Amino acid sequence: MQRKYANIIIDISHEKLDRPFQYRIPEPLRPLLIEGMEVTIPFGNGNKQRKGYVLEITDQLDYDESRLKDIIAINDKAISMEAKILTLAVWMKQQYGSTLITAMRTVLPVKKKIKENQYKTIVLIASREQLGQLILKCNPYRNAARLRLLQELMKLQELPYTLVTGKLNVSPAVIRSLEKQEAIEIKTTREYRNPTVQNVSIQQPLILSEEQQQAVMGIRQVLQQEYPGVALLHGITGSGKTEVYIELIMGVIREGKQAIVLIPEIALTFQTLMRFYERFGDRVSVLHSKLSDGERFDQYERARNGLLDIMIGPRSALFTPFNNLGLIIIDEEHEGTYKSEKMPKYHAREVAEYIAHKEHAGMVLGSATPSLESYYKAKNGQYHLYELHKRYADAVLPTTYIIDMREELKSGNKSFFSGKLKELLTERLLHGEQTMLFINRRGYAGFVSCRECGYVVKCPHCDVSMSQHRNGKLICHYCGYEQPMVTSCPDCGSKYIAGFRAGTERIEQELKKEYPSIQILRMDADTTKNRDDYERILSAFANGEADVLIGTQMIVKGHDFPNVTLVGAIAADLSLNASDYHAAERTFQLLTQAAGRAGRGQKRGEVVIQTYQPKHYSIVHAASQDYQSFYEEEIGYRMLADYPPVFHMLAVQIFSKTEQEGNEVAKRIVTGLKLKMQQANARIIGPAPAVISKIKDIYRTVFYIKHEENTTLIHAKDWIEQNILPKNGEKTISYEVQFDFDPVNMF
Repeated sequence: MQRKYANIIIDISHEKLDRPFQYRIPEPLRPLLIEGMEVTIPFGNGNKQRKGYVLEITDQLDYDESRLKDIIAINDKAISMEAKILTLAVWMKQQYGSTLITAMRTVLPVKKKIKENQYKTIVLIASREQLGQLILKCNPYRNAARLRLLQELMKLQELPYTLVTGKLNVSPAVIRSLEKQEAIEIKTTREYRNPTVQNVSIQQPLILSEEQQQAVMGIRQVLQQEYPGVALLHGITGSGKTEVYIELIMGVIREGKQAIVLIPEIALTFQTLMRFYERFGDRVSVLHSKLSDGERFDQYERARNGLLDIMIGPRSALFTPFNNLGLIIIDEEHEGTYKSEKMPKYHAREVAEYIAHKEHAGMVLGSATPSLESYYKAKNGQYHLYELHKRYADAVLPTTYIIDMREELKSGNKSFFSGKLKELLTERLLHGEQTMLFINRRGYAGFVSCRECGYVVKCPHCDVSMSQHRNGKLICHYCGYEQPMVTSCPDCGSKYIAGFRAGTERIEQELKKEYPSIQILRMDADTTKNRDDYERILSAFANGEADVLIGTQMIVKGHDFPNVTLVGAIAADLSLNASDYHAAERTFQLLTQAAGRAGRGQKRGEVVIQTYQPKHYSIVHAASQDYQSFYEEEIGYRMLADYPPVFHMLAVQIFSKTEQEGNEVAKRIVTGLKLKMQQANARIIGPAPAVISKIKDIYRTVFYIKHEENTTLIHAKDWIEQNILPKNGEKTISYEVQFDFDPVNMF
């Protein structure tokens, strides 16, 4: 017996509508409708046509049937959601806070069907004797096109349809005539749009080092468990983590399973794809936002139809619809881009763990500079830890120089380039070797520092740098403390104190002045606006078309250029002064990754780190590529301050039309939470204005909750969701509340 009713979530992101609405299924649709389908339904008093997703088909009537409306139609052009995708969306809503429809949109990387590309061929089905008779019957003058086609089919038996109608100039009418005579047939196959590189020769696997083999064997033992868990592969830059990934994936494919490889940036896609394509051929593809709608849809379909073994891409590739997932790999797992900045603000690492557990699949995290969260779990036995201490093929780590820019200023050098960097850059130009110049702008928020002594103006209550605002004030975005802008250094009295501002374009201009004949490529947000810009710039640099590549953090992540023997880190400590407890960790990661780009071939590499804080532990340990020492020092600070990963943290953001309303709502929620969570012993910090307190006339207020257990923070989130409804007398909510668990960026 066919069920009559459907519970549907409306495709509108609003808290008031974040529940299923019941509709009657018209009789003609009952045999066709399945859970997960997109449908058109009448909604509201005016019965406006809206889209929605079917969550459940049931016989259970929840309302008076006379009040129910009928589903209008099934949207055949939309992608249907499988049951496991719906389950994942529900989990993400509960875990991170959002409306269900927003979570559903997130887990569906392709939203609509795109018209298929068809590949047609004309196939000869008549016997050679019949074909000869047809040719004899053709008048060379009146049936010239027909004769051309038959003569070509006599030679080749099968011809592309476009070649026949194009180059042979045969009309569709002539083709249909021969089809009716059963001399030929039209064969149609689907032709998938393929964004990957074609005609790449398959390469033989490299011989793994002893360390790599041990890591592969250890991780394979983990993968053989019923619930494999998570392996963390910590390998220094150039140690060959990708070869370990490839070897693990080969084993998974032999078992008839598929693998997902996540990378942090689209800029890494081309080089990563090429390495996998050279091993696995066209059973590899990519899924990312720069693809056309048609390319994205076809990669989704290829994966769902079992035509792919490996999907590579940034965060959204995690939701590839493989039928027998065996392994998820997250490369450069420490990167902040794995955290979504939109609701639901999920972390790909956490969602991947959930998916892997549900699918009985393995999961490998890889990095030269693992996040403190992952390494902390590995040290506590929650993850399996494997380490690579040597570079592949006995390559050596680069020699690193820490340059104190305070001393450069004292000696009269006011340029962006230290004397050491100029000296080494000149050597590279003479020897035909390449250089990468990395400007560390990550986390920049207008901090104020002294160029004479390196002093940074910090909040006396929070030990984080204060941010410079246009109103002439310095503000701490943790506690709200304010003070006037300083005009001289409080530490040494120097007048050289100001907000630091520099960019890749300015660096390029200064470099051109120093070396007028130099060939420079620049890679930043301005030069990578189009889909092929990343590949174009990186390919040009790999082919030796430039002496120097200048860029922000996107150039230091995972790239492998054998002729790069010098890396210069301009303003290496810029990220160190961000108003964020991650500042030291990010600085260490960026500098270690940047240094790792040098000397990856046969030639020895050198690295110049320019800084105003040469003795800071993150810079010292990055220069020596000593992750363990950095971790021990940094985790001590996290323990003292109750920061993640020792404690968990929930950031609650209120967006409002007026500053007063945002403050009132935040204080009301905080007051209620303090009463609610007295027994839980949670710490609440704030509220205070966000780092950027207003965007597009919307005010932003934030407060933080800390606790050892993440479940306690989820309960706090649940309580807030239940208590942000309008107060008595209010008709609508004019503010929005968002949640961010263990935020990657402070607000």
